Amino acid sequence: MTRKLLFLHNGTSRRPDNRLDERFAAAGLEVDFHWAYNDEFPADLDRYCGVFLSGSPHSSYDDIPFIAREHDLIVEIADRRLPTLGVCFGSQILASALCGRDQVFRRPNCEVDYKWLNVIANHTADEITRDLAHRVYMFVWHNDEVRSDHPDMILLASSDQCPNQIWRYRNLPIWGIQGHPEITLAESRTWFEANRRTLENDGADVDRLHERAAEAAEAKTMLTNFVGVCLSN
Repeated sequence: MTRKLLFLHNGTSRRPDNRLDERFAAAGLEVDFHWAYNDEFPADLDRYCGVFLSGSPHSSYDDIPFIAREHDLIVEIADRRLPTLGVCFGSQILASALCGRDQVFRRPNCEVDYKWLNVIANHTADEITRDLAHRVYMFVWHNDEVRSDHPDMILLASSDQCPNQIWRYRNLPIWGIQGHPEITLAESRTWFEANRRTLENDGADVDRLHERAAEAAEAKTMLTNFVGVCLSN
């Protein structure tokens, strides 16, 4: 039986630059792509074994119709216990919808760099972080941040500037990743140059990012493990 993933794309372009939807499809999921940013949502959730929420230039607290609609859909997703993964804005809107609008705040400065994240000691018991070592390397870039002290959040990894880099909602198969494990080494070169001005405005040294860029293969095991959770759902 075909297993179908709902892919909600929150970016400004119709297709994501990172081809993550294609990667999910190659791993065995039929991807049902919806451009949420353009207010494209599924009629219902009946046919899905999982949900992915992408990044966005917006904040989860912005008063925009598609964001309000996505908040409501996330509540239904959680009620159905559908495996769900949110990356960057996707992580933030999960926290906002499930733990309260006050759980996402604007940082005083942007966190942007390739970083080693410290993985919490009990991570090996979690379905998506079980293959990580005590530290995992990935690219992070965010002006908004998810708080780390909500009782319904299980923290799985942190950085030196952000206590909540990877988290899980209660004991449900719902995860948020603040960074970008999906970015490949090849994609990073194009992405950094296309966003050079914005990155520099956010305090990044783009030439240094190129030097520090890596495939981040270990971080990508979280994506693979999430697919496994969906396929077994």
